[in-house]
Amino acid sequence: MAFRCFLQAKIHRAVITEANVDYTGSIAVCPELLAASGLQVNERVDVYNIDNGNRLTTYIIQGRPGQICLNGAAARKGSVEDRVIIAAYTWLSDEEQASHTPRLVFVDSENRIVDSKGTY
Repeated sequence: MAFRCFLQAKIHRAVITEANVDYTGSIAVCPELLAASGLQVNERVDVYNIDNGNRLTTYIIQGRPGQICLNGAAARKGSVEDRVIIAAYTWLSDEEQASHTPRLVFVDSENRIVDSKGTY
């Protein structure tokens, strides 16, 4: 059976609130955004920096309300107030592809949800 990789969930245009190079790694994400997107603590994500074009892969830790914080080496890939897309992907069989809809969470400049679409 062939599997193909599809978008599972994304948080679109989140704003970096902190960057902490002295932490061991990861991205801290607001609990409300985790719940809305279905993303989970320790899940692998790709982070796409809209403002400087940098991309990185890391894992999620739970942040504080409103927080998006790049930690460790990832902190070198973005600055406070940069906008990012946080995305996770999943492998689906041919049968699963037909019914799959990714969760999309759109936020404002203070990381408050303005729209949410899709379920999986």
